[in-house]
Amino acid sequence: MGKYKYSKTEQQINDVLKYHDDELKKLKAARPSTSELDRRIQESEDLLRMLGHTEMPTVSKREEPKQVMVIPSWENLCSEAENVVGTGNALESIFTEAELKANTQEIRMLNVEYNQLHRLDKYDITISIAAGLLGAAIDILLVGIPKKTPEGVKGGPLSNYVRDWFDKQFPEEEMEKLANSKVSKVPYDAQDNRNTAIHVEGLSAYYHRLLSLGHDPLLGLIFGVADILTGRMTTIDKTGKIVSQVMENYADRKETDIFAAIAKQIIHFKSDITTSMGLPAPMMGLFNFLQFGKIGDYEQTISEIVQGMYYEGYDFIHFCTLSIPVMIVEVVTRIGYAFKHIKEGYSVKESIPFSMNREKHPKLATMLFIGHSAATAVNAGKVYFTQNPMAINYPQWIAFAKYSYKQLKWVLIDKPNARDAYVSGRLNEQLAKVLGNVNATFDEISANYIVVFD
Repeated sequence: MGKYKYSKTEQQINDVLKYHDDELKKLKAARPSTSELDRRIQESEDLLRMLGHTEMPTVSKREEPKQVMVIPSWENLCSEAENVVGTGNALESIFTEAELKANTQEIRMLNVEYNQLHRLDKYDITISIAAGLLGAAIDILLVGIPKKTPEGVKGGPLSNYVRDWFDKQFPEEEMEKLANSKVSKVPYDAQDNRNTAIHVEGLSAYYHRLLSLGHDPLLGLIFGVADILTGRMTTIDKTGKIVSQVMENYADRKETDIFAAIAKQIIHFKSDITTSMGLPAPMMGLFNFLQFGKIGDYEQTISEIVQGMYYEGYDFIHFCTLSIPVMIVEVVTRIGYAFKHIKEGYSVKESIPFSMNREKHPKLATMLFIGHSAATAVNAGKVYFTQNPMAINYPQWIAFAKYSYKQLKWVLIDKPNARDAYVSGRLNEQLAKVLGNVNATFDEISANYIVVFD
């Protein structure tokens, strides 16, 4: 373009326009890229403006024609693959040996990663065992073994404190008045066989609360209420025989309204709780079914052992006292877990150890199992060395059975399933990333090509 002199004459402008058109024709004939064509047009327009020509000729931008990309259909791909490699091939055959080893190693690492979430470290184990030993120490030193004395049942300092507390809450004089009032009278309260139509083996003033299911603090809410509504007495006698009979002599003690029956049941519990032969421990009467065993010098059955324990003062109040060491194991383990969780960087809300959900608190249930196992082991040793069944911590064994069942179910059933779900989830996350990249690539292809499916 150096042959033009930049003077604002009409001839010069016409020459530039002619040159501009010639260049466009050459460019179109050469089929340059869109960017090259745009650059040439821009240079020509800039030159025209330098010459004073303000109105530019309208030139439509040339768009690159899209190429057609043919993608075979899934059916055609499958047919082509079958023609090349045949049928009956395993999925592993599309991978190399190195890739298969890498896949196996990846899955193994994910399994290890999941197990690590639930693996207890030395601090977790220390917290659990310390909680269990603390509960066991309180059981041995403060609860003690109950014994009948002229002043009533006595045990360790904590046991005596709890029994005195119950005596203050339910004074003897008031409870006697309540027991003699009609509002507390129930049909299942026969103290001997003089008022029964069917003989109940062992029914007496000492054992009638142990044999009658209505006096059980837990089962009584079902059987006791039912007996009040039907005027019956349901018992498990000393020989393990179930007897349910209509109490004709106590027909006036029935209730027809279920809410009145529940109220009478609770009032009767209240009147019996501090008597010399008080309410039995929950479900203690069911041990009358266990008519086997040769325990001790007298070769007693399990049912006879339990009946003797009740006679010596192993009642509902002692059960409540024995529950305190169990609660301490529970509370100390949970508090220790919470503090350690907070120290590891979790928030207070995330560290509150109320839930037993293993996804939220993966180690808590196992720590509680270890804590109660330690306390139960010490109690078993206490019973062995004292040779006294009164040393049994009944609530502790219930807690141990509960957590043992949950732990066994977790190890054998829930954990393998949860681990598989965790590994599958992580693999699905990686697959989602791959599919995302594939979709992005396809979108990019669609923007530059005309995609046709064959």
